[in-house]
Formats: sequence, structure tokens, C-alpha cells
Amino acid sequence: MNIDDLPLRDYTPVPSIRRPQTYVARAAAPVVDVHNHLGRWLGDGDWLIPDAAELLDLMDAAGVRTIVNLDGRWGTELDANLDRYDRAHPGRFVTFAHLDWTALQRPGPTEALIAQLMRARDAGARGLKVWKDLGLGVTDADGARVLPDDPRLADVFAAAGELGLPVLIHTADPLAFFAPFDVRNERLEELAENPDWWFGAPGHPTFDRLMQALDTVVGNAPGTVFIGAHVGCAAEDLGWVDGMLRRHPNFHIDLGGRLAELGRQPRATRRLILDHPDRVLFGSDAFPATREAYETYWRFLETEDECFPYAPGAPIPPQGRWDIAAIALPPDVLTLVYATNADRLLRL
Repeated sequence: MNIDDLPLRDYTPVPSIRRPQTYVARAAAPVVDVHNHLGRWLGDGDWLIPDAAELLDLMDAAGVRTIVNLDGRWGTELDANLDRYDRAHPGRFVTFAHLDWTALQRPGPTEALIAQLMRARDAGARGLKVWKDLGLGVTDADGARVLPDDPRLADVFAAAGELGLPVLIHTADPLAFFAPFDVRNERLEELAENPDWWFGAPGHPTFDRLMQALDTVVGNAPGTVFIGAHVGCAAEDLGWVDGMLRRHPNFHIDLGGRLAELGRQPRATRRLILDHPDRVLFGSDAFPATREAYETYWRFLETEDECFPYAPGAPIPPQGRWDIAAIALPPDVLTLVYATNADRLLRL
């Protein structure tokens, strides 16, 4: 074999070390998955979960008590999600609403967005999901990009707290998505497959500017519970996440969608969770949810295994060419992360 003729996409080495392979079929304690998608918003108009009964069977088998559906949107779409999940299966699903940011293109946006929040709360939404389009895509009437710390939104975030609605906020994206699109970018293959995920071109705010905006938002609304999606929106900088948790008692994080990042810094991840055990919530961001995805999370959180894939079955790991190591959280901390913290914040 001539290695010069081997395309990188065809190189799929298998680790040769002999290591423990611990199978964890069911979580050690009942689980609330605070970061998942069950609606039609990300499914091109189709429900991401065609059969809710099948999902419930999976949840029962894996030990997941409740899933937070982040796809409520607003208006009739919110009602459809609430009917399909929360009302049809009480206690098993909790739906978060979104805000229609086009209100920023009309007069009186602050008042209009607060009115949306009130309607969502009255309809049965249990929280607010803020997606990364706020900062990376949303514009106002003048065509200017609107960042999360825009003064017009300060009262909106404060109102969420007054209405008892936790805010699960996704600001920015992985650091590599803001880095130059070149041979040094560790997620070049992923970005080549998804070019609209790259925000390194001129005109986009930087990652650090978006993190500054998140810091300001959380600090300006101390009466509002914030859950920073994807490990506080900065899984590659756990020192910054630790600082946010220390500065802001109303800030919390979920673990959704960042096994690849957490598993390559297992000691730092374990230290972060042990330092803030009441501020970390389990989330998977695995949609549609699978038994394999949940079992990989259980293995990461509960065992001492090393050098195992974060995406079993994928010939090329989707977020980067590396394996992960587990963090073996103590049982009392697992209980907090799996459900107790979510129960408290979401009043389940």
C-alpha cells in the first residue's frame, strides 16, 4: 500500500490498546434529559418523533423519566407540541417555547416579546429556549444584527424570570466554527459537510464577543434562571464556564451534544462538575434519541473507561478524530446531575 495514495477520508484507524469495555444499559438514577428536540421545527415540517409511544418505551428502557422538548416555538405550533407531548403524557415531557424575533423589526419590540412570553406561559410552556440565531442571524428593522445583550432584550429576559420561565440559551457554537476554514481547523471535515455552520467569515461576531454578550445577559437578569446549553456554550473553555458559574448564581449548564469535547478533557470536566454539583444538568441533544446515544452518556458519566468512541458506529467521528475517556462521577453527584437539579429548576 502506498500511503501517498490514501485519502484522509478513507483512513479510519482502530485503537490497538486493550481496554475495559463497560456496558451501561440503564442510568444509575432516574434521568431528566433537559436538552432534546421532539418537534417539527428541525424536521422540515415533520415530527422528529413519528411515534411518541416508541420514544416512551426507549425512555423506560434507558431510565429516562422526563424529556424537555426545546421545539415549542410559538402560537399554534406551541399548542401542537403541548398537545402531542405534555398533555398526552403528563410528567414525561416538558415543552419550552421560543420567541418570534421578527418582533424586533416592528415598533415596540420589547413589549411585544414580553407579551409573547406571557402567552407562552399561559398556554403551558415551562421555559424559554433561545437559539444561536440570536447573535448570528436575527436582525432588526434597520438590518442590523441583534446580539443577546441588546438593550431592547434586557427587560424580556428579566420578565422570563418574573413569569417563572427558565431560559435555556444557546449562544455561539464550537470554537472551531469561528476559526479559519483551513488545514489547521480540527473540525474541517464537519464544516465541509455543513458549510453554513462556519462563522469565521467577516461580518459575524467573534466567539468571544458572543460569550461577552451571554455574560452580560445573565448578569443583568439575576432573578432569571439561565441554563447555558452545550456546557455553558463554551465546552472548549471550561475555565470560562467555571468563571460564569462562580460569578452568576443564576447560571447553570447542560451537558447536551458535547461528549466529544468533554471526553477529551475528562479531569477538567470531572473537576467542574464536582465543584458545581448543583448547577449541572443532564442533556443529550441526541435527536431522534437512541438507546446507543444514551448508553454512551451513561458510560461516560458512570464508568472509568478510557479511549472509547463518543459516536459508536460512525466510521469517522463526526465532531473530530479522537476518542474520549469517562469521568466516573460519585453516586450522589450523579443523582443531582441526572434529575434533582432539573426537578428543582423546572419545578417537576
